[in-house]
Amino acid sequence: MKQGSYAVGILLAMCVAIVMLSSIYVLDVTQQVFITRFGKIVGKPITKPGLKFKVPIVDKVNRFDKRYLEWDGHRNQVTTGDQRFIEIDTYARWRILDARTFFEKVKDESGSRTRLDDILDGAARSAIAENNLAEIVRSENRAEDEQISESDVNLDGDEGAGLGANILQSFKVGRENISRQILEKAKPTLAEFGIELLDFRFKRINYAPEVQAQIFQRMIAERKQMAEKFRSEGFGEAAKIEGRQQLELDRIQSEAQRKVKEIQGEADAEAARIYAAAYNQSPESREFYEFLKTMEAYQESIGQKDWLIFSSKSEFFRYLKKSQ
Repeated sequence: MKQGSYAVGILLAMCVAIVMLSSIYVLDVTQQVFITRFGKIVGKPITKPGLKFKVPIVDKVNRFDKRYLEWDGHRNQVTTGDQRFIEIDTYARWRILDARTFFEKVKDESGSRTRLDDILDGAARSAIAENNLAEIVRSENRAEDEQISESDVNLDGDEGAGLGANILQSFKVGRENISRQILEKAKPTLAEFGIELLDFRFKRINYAPEVQAQIFQRMIAERKQMAEKFRSEGFGEAAKIEGRQQLELDRIQSEAQRKVKEIQGEADAEAARIYAAAYNQSPESREFYEFLKTMEAYQESIGQKDWLIFSSKSEFFRYLKKSQ
């Protein structure tokens, strides 16, 4: 009997311990909870962290995050207002503002994902369909000296034609304002589910895969055309510089040759003056000068194998005749 009583006592103690433990729970600082009893909400949401109590067995603790949560949207293909097919990747930050409404309409965070997908994707599609590509991809206008004129970019085809001129044209709305419009449009709708939308952004904007390769080829052609234009301008400028250098070189050479001729003329005149002064001093000097010039003429005219026939009265022969 005593052993049976001990067993019953231990069993009762274990049941009491289990009941006591099931009535205690810990609330983390990052969480808020709702207590539901038989599926119905009991009381207000509990947000203060610490050790908490509930009715065991019949009460259920429903935990919700108080922190900022992230929504990562699916990649979607959409059409812009100017009929450009693009692929967008978006993200947003949100938090549970009204836990009671959130629990009644969404139940949990996995359910909120479906709501966010429907509302934010729809708002993004609508906003992109109302704006041109330049408004979506740009946040600020470029300076005038960075603009590329449409005449510099001559692309053929349908999708992506005139890409450079289209992207570089001035815009009025811009990506930041479009993101803000989507945020303001989706915010009231999500508030009905107890969700506060904090931020919405475009993570990536690309052309649709089926036209990306074609667009890249056109962009390459555009860059090559621009490079060829700059290269041609460079060659033209180089030719101008080389022409100016050649003209300057010709001028310098002509001036140098003129100077050489002047110096040579002055030197010849000075030599003639010196010769004249030296050989005109006496008849013997003049005779010696004539003899010297005649010898120089002999040296220049007569070679080892040359034959000359002179008249006996030739002036050229008179010094040879005297030497006999």
